[in-house]
Amino acid sequence: MLNVSANWGSMPTQPVKHNRIIAAIDIGTNSLHMVIVRIEPMLPAFTMIAKEKETVRLGDRNLETGELKPEVIKKAIACLGRFKELAKTLEAESIIAVATSAVREAPNGQDFLQKVETEVGVSVDLISGQEEARRIYLGVLSGMEFNNQPHIIVDIGGGSTELILGDSQEPRSLTSTKVGAVRLTGELITSDPINDIEFKYLQAYARGMLERSVEEVLGKLKPGESPKLVGTSGTIETLATIHAREKLGVVPSTLSGYQFSLQDLRTWVNRLRRMNNVERATIPGMPDKRSEVILAGAVILHEAMTLLGVDSVTLCERSLREGVIVDWMLTHGLIEDKLRYQSSIRQRHVLKTAKKYQINLEHSDRVAAFALSLFDQTQTKLHNWGKDERQLLWAAAILHNCGHYVSHSSHHKHSYYLIRNGELLGYNETEIEIIANLARYHRKSAPKKKHDNYRNLLHKEHRQMVSQLSAILRLAVALDRRQIGAISRVQCEYFPHLHEFKMLIFASSLGDDCALELWNLDYKKGVFEEEFGVKLVANLVNPGNARFS
Repeated sequence: MLNVSANWGSMPTQPVKHNRIIAAIDIGTNSLHMVIVRIEPMLPAFTMIAKEKETVRLGDRNLETGELKPEVIKKAIACLGRFKELAKTLEAESIIAVATSAVREAPNGQDFLQKVETEVGVSVDLISGQEEARRIYLGVLSGMEFNNQPHIIVDIGGGSTELILGDSQEPRSLTSTKVGAVRLTGELITSDPINDIEFKYLQAYARGMLERSVEEVLGKLKPGESPKLVGTSGTIETLATIHAREKLGVVPSTLSGYQFSLQDLRTWVNRLRRMNNVERATIPGMPDKRSEVILAGAVILHEAMTLLGVDSVTLCERSLREGVIVDWMLTHGLIEDKLRYQSSIRQRHVLKTAKKYQINLEHSDRVAAFALSLFDQTQTKLHNWGKDERQLLWAAAILHNCGHYVSHSSHHKHSYYLIRNGELLGYNETEIEIIANLARYHRKSAPKKKHDNYRNLLHKEHRQMVSQLSAILRLAVALDRRQIGAISRVQCEYFPHLHEFKMLIFASSLGDDCALELWNLDYKKGVFEEEFGVKLVANLVNPGNARFS
């Protein structure tokens, strides 16, 4: 039997084009950033062509409803329109955009992303906190050599702080905590300059929120290891800039590698807390609008460093945006050696989830093999889905039965919940929603608009994908009904003039009539027939015996 879990990652990738130009956009809580790079696949590496940033403050949400404000949405859409025009001018072939905590948490976050797609023509991936951490790690590794030594990365954003432990290989720990410079400023600071009570509460709150992440990171260290701390993103870049101006009288041409101590940070936190916003804005090196949130950001960094027990932080200018580029290069087969392990991130996390929920992997592997075989044999005949959709079907096939971990009754619905709320790294939120829906519809009811989970798919194309691929998955599940590998393979033929779809089913063992598999196939084929407008006829081929069903 084909071991799909071992071979999934070896699927063909697109041919390499030289010097491809790609744009990556990070829709953050504080700012919108874009980088445009030229990829040199022979190295593999990328060169920065342009960088753009605008402070939009999506994190400045309605305090009562938590929704993104209409005026902020308007500003963000205008900014994204300008980003797109620049990318077009510089001949970028693709724009990869991701959104993080502010959009993730806003009740109208999906509406905002739909608006971006309609008005700007840019499709945005909503990513989880852990997936954000994974891509930050990729970004940092693309610009910094760890030499296989443990490093902790701290990325302080507007709405969340990511702490990551890695050593050039697989990340050992990926955490995301809901403390950010914009979030804490908006929620905890009302005085200017900040009064003592608010300042002490700000410190205690940041410390309390970070403790769990710090414990997880430190718990993954090996005895005797002494990790270095690497800092990324706006807060830490600003602190490094003002520190360099004061200490050196000049800002280095590149801040990557610049270091400052916990003691120097403590001094700056005490200075910043005594200043009002106008005074902070006049500090040499302070970017526009950063003065409003720099104190909260500096406190988060101070508390993180104190809890981690480190006495200095080294800056890396690469972060999420560059990580988005690296991830794109990996998924398009442009990185063969360095970070090669990352290219199978999706496969490994599906199998990790399967293990967590005690899935019978031999059965799931067979179901996945049948699903992919049916997908390939019906491609261009009954459907026109491609490589990306094939991978989503594989993931759903492996995980379709994970709901048994909760209960046998309605386990397909439990599968949806476990997949939807698990951490499948390497996938964006829409892809996770599709995988969860595919698993949900491997049995019982076909997809219906009245189902909440089906309505969560905002695009008609995604709903059609779930309807068609789940119909294929149903047949694949039926083909291993006894979970013993009774059927070795299937061979399909489509007769368009008759609207007939024939399946030759090859039994594994002499004399096995595969009655249960054929009965289950007959029971489940209705959804497939209705979806594709065909009549399915199954024919069993047994070594020494033939039978028609």
